[in-house]
Amino acid sequence: MTQLKLRDFALVGFSMGGGEVARYLGKYGTKAVSKAVIISGVPPFLLKTPDNPEGVDGSVFDGIQKAVVADRYAFFTDFFKNFYNTDLLLGKRVSEQAVQANWNLAAGASATASLACVPTWHEDFRNDLSKIDVPTLVIHGDADRILPIVASGSRTAKLIKGARLVVVKDGPHCITWTHADEVNSELLNFLERMLRCMQSQRPRRKQLRKLHL
Repeated sequence: MTQLKLRDFALVGFSMGGGEVARYLGKYGTKAVSKAVIISGVPPFLLKTPDNPEGVDGSVFDGIQKAVVADRYAFFTDFFKNFYNTDLLLGKRVSEQAVQANWNLAAGASATASLACVPTWHEDFRNDLSKIDVPTLVIHGDADRILPIVASGSRTAKLIKGARLVVVKDGPHCITWTHADEVNSELLNFLERMLRCMQSQRPRRKQLRKLHL
């Protein structure tokens, strides 16, 4: 972003990418960022601790790591069932081929990476979220079995001042596929409002530059 000298851009992240958005803004600030979007995001903090009683017990993550070590391919199969809620949506909102394509991609990752990514799921992003001061859209499915909305999306929206939460009814974790129309509509409307705001400010910015000269 520095190399390309980007300005007035939006950061959009899905799942673990939501953590990337939060950490970028928490570390580098929002000087050049106009808006942020977190879709089915992993923030704010999934691990249950004394100061985070709403989190998930650490034994759950330990169990996931043991399953990855024992047979990561079998783990991926079960994971994608909950990624898409295939018991309810297979053949309706997602095809067997799409799920298989996801499995193929996951299976291509190294065993080390497959195991090492699990602890990153409970990274603490609370401090990062508190630093976000640009308009933010949070989109989350209310049937997310990977990152339940009560532990992630709802809390994320509360921690970001002025954030807007959009709940996708019956949406699983991967709402970007199963509910693409709803997600794209909300995303485009949000970005369009940003564009209109930027355009309305341009005459004012030009006037200020002239006065400065």
